[in-house]
Formats: sequence, structure tokens, C-alpha cells
Amino acid sequence: MRKPLAAAAPHSLSIKPALTRIATWNVNSIRSRATHVANWLTRNQPDLLLLQELKCEAHQFPHEALEGTGYHATIHGQKSYNGVAILAREPVTLRCNTLPGRDQDGQSRYLEIGFRTLVIGNLYLPNGNSGGEAGYQDKLDWMDALRRHAADLLAQEQDFALIGDYNVCPTDADFAKGALSASDALVRPQTRAAFRALIWLGLTDAVRALHPDDTLYTFWDYQAGAWPRNQGLRIDHALLSPRLTERLTTVVIDRAERDQEKPSDHVPVMITLADECPL
Repeated sequence: MRKPLAAAAPHSLSIKPALTRIATWNVNSIRSRATHVANWLTRNQPDLLLLQELKCEAHQFPHEALEGTGYHATIHGQKSYNGVAILAREPVTLRCNTLPGRDQDGQSRYLEIGFRTLVIGNLYLPNGNSGGEAGYQDKLDWMDALRRHAADLLAQEQDFALIGDYNVCPTDADFAKGALSASDALVRPQTRAAFRALIWLGLTDAVRALHPDDTLYTFWDYQAGAWPRNQGLRIDHALLSPRLTERLTTVVIDRAERDQEKPSDHVPVMITLADECPL
């Protein structure tokens, strides 16, 4: 529990806690959406922007589009598929570019950095709807590796966040009626149980912590008029460790990005954390 601030001396300036803003966005091809990303960074100025589904190798990343924004990219790319990156305004430390326990899967789906006193994991979890039951089992195995990694970070008493495209609708409130079938990998009982296992470790779903009952989506398919009909899914999540949860102040889902010309099918989600109050 934080100690209360001491009373300010007469005529002194009040000290406001600093803020840390971390955003996530599945851009569905960074080369197609580079200008969108640069413009969004300029408007919103997060400390970190976590990107998923780059669909390019690191040497193909469009750095020129970010010139002048003040952001630098840490990238784990892959040809044509997957790929994750973290854009930061200050130096970060690369901790790993594969999820521990998934070192041999050959897919670029995880990137973890040290940022200030925090550990930030950027993830693009397998969809699970392709490859039959073997493909679905790979999704569950990936989620189990993520749970084990989260448990290790908790045991190390790290303050951390695991943020990105989880490809999971945790409850029926997280997708529009008729948007998914009961057999879809995003809502199958085993998928939801694996997500709950992360929560039961002691992690907090940032969106639901502040908006427990709101109808909120982060993804709308390009097909069947999903966007104008608001047939969306909430599949982009920020899970926070216990001490970090105490610092959570706001969560914003930027729906306006879905109305841009040639948008991604996902929109940015940004959390704001209050820094530790001065003693």
C-alpha cells in the first residue's frame, strides 16, 4: 500500500504523479499501415507501442515512416506472417525474443523488454483455427507456456505486463452475438480455461478492471459488414501483475482508427499507469 503524501509546505507547488502509457495494436501488416502508425504515435504519444502481425522481416520494417516521431523500434520479424515489434521513446533492454518454453517453434510471436522498472511482454498468440486439432493444441500449449512464464515472473517479484493479441474472447460478453460459432478456437472452453489460468495466477485484465460491464471490442472483421454492424470481438488484452494493477488509471480503446482509410481490422488499446507516488 502506498504511503499518503505529506502535506505540501505553504506556497509550494503540488507534485502530480508521472504517468506511463503503453499501447498495443495488431496492425495487420506494418508496411501497409506505417503511415497510420506514425500518425497515431504523433497524436497520442505513448511511452511504448506494442505491434503485432508485422508480416515482414526485420530488414523490411519501414523505419523511414517513423522518422521524426522520436520512436525507435525493437523488432522480431518473420517473412509474410506473424512478427512483433515494440516502439519506444527511450532506451529499452531486450530480454528475449521468443516465449520461454517455445524456443523451437520458429514463429515470431513474442518479444520481451525491460522498460524502466517493468518487464513488458508483447505477444501474438496463435489463432488456433487452422491446422485441425494439432493447430488448436499448439494454441493451448502456447498459452500454457505463457502461464508458466508469468508464474516465473511472479516468483521473481517482477512488476510486469503481458500485452497483445491473445486471440481469446474470455466470456460471451467479449464478442457480438453471432460473430463466432461455439466451435471457434477463440471461445472454446479449453481456450477460456487457459486464459482464466493466467487470471488465477493473480493477473488482472486491465479493460475489465475499469470497465467490467461495458460492451467493448478491439477487432472487427473485414467481411460481412462487421464494422458498420458492430459485430466485433475483444481479443486484444493487457494482463497486469498485482502491483502494476494498483497503478492502473485508464484504459482507452481507440475505435476511431477502424474508421480510417484502409485500416487494420484491430484498433489500438492504451493503458495508463500512475508512477509510484513520492514518499
